Amino acid sequence: MADKQISLPAKLINGGIAGLIGVTCVFPIDLAKTRLQNQQNGQRMYTSMSDCLIKTIRSEGYFGMYRGAAVNLTLVTPEKAIKLAANDFFRQALSKDGKKLTLVKEMLAGCGAGMCQVIVTTPMEMLKIQLQDAGRLAAQKKLMASQAGPNSAVAESVTARPTAIQISRQLLRSDGIAGLYKGLGATLLRDVPFSIIYFPLFANLNKLGQKTPDGKSPFFVSFLSGCAAGCTAAVAVNPCDVIKTRLQSLQRGVNEDTYSGIIDCARKIWRSEGPAAFLKGAYCRALVIAPLFGIAQVIYFIGIGEFLLGLLPSRRD
Repeated sequence: MADKQISLPAKLINGGIAGLIGVTCVFPIDLAKTRLQNQQNGQRMYTSMSDCLIKTIRSEGYFGMYRGAAVNLTLVTPEKAIKLAANDFFRQALSKDGKKLTLVKEMLAGCGAGMCQVIVTTPMEMLKIQLQDAGRLAAQKKLMASQAGPNSAVAESVTARPTAIQISRQLLRSDGIAGLYKGLGATLLRDVPFSIIYFPLFANLNKLGQKTPDGKSPFFVSFLSGCAAGCTAAVAVNPCDVIKTRLQSLQRGVNEDTYSGIIDCARKIWRSEGPAAFLKGAYCRALVIAPLFGIAQVIYFIGIGEFLLGLLPSRRD
């Protein structure tokens, strides 16, 4: 099985390219997901994903839907690269003599990948959420200012939205590097179960298209398998994603709760908004993750990284 050894640099390139393409395609839906998850009972600005996107375009312009995309595009390459490459590394480490991995070992490999990726995911999500939610908070303040009158204190409080660099500097100055890792526990709570579900499910779905045990599945099978596995895992861990989003939001709207930790956040959401609140943004998240991982797996299995590194020709001999 020596010819099955994984080229780590190639996998890192594949994961990075996949992340860039995927995020560019689905970022507006991710923005809607964040805003829907963050709004609490009371000042609700949006009723659905489409309502959120329409209002965002009207108030912030087309590029308002991509607010926070620069942070995501910068960090998604190492994040996706680590996630995909780590899963392959752990699968290879857990396999013995080329034997098929058991489901438990597939889940352990996914768990390892999820734990590795939070090194990049947590600060990326932390900054992205502040930028994505700034438009919702600004719209809420404008609405209150229009209701209160032009000379009110509320009207004067509508200020310019911060940039990622400003937020980073403020967090580093006040809390050090720990400031960028606010919500680390909640991120682990979301990403580890996600990887445990996603990677084994994808691997088994993708095998359905393999004509031989060592062959590759067709292009469309990898894509559909990535979409199906990503969608399933995303919806399954959505309650954890809601908690993570709330904990990582530094600014709150009027009359919105603040939280001291994961348990406090879950308790307050359940008590004030009901169990259905844990599914906020689930539809958007499924629409984000499904194509994101479908695209990722296609690029991953096409082997763009291997081609760029000139590894494909060497496999012919």
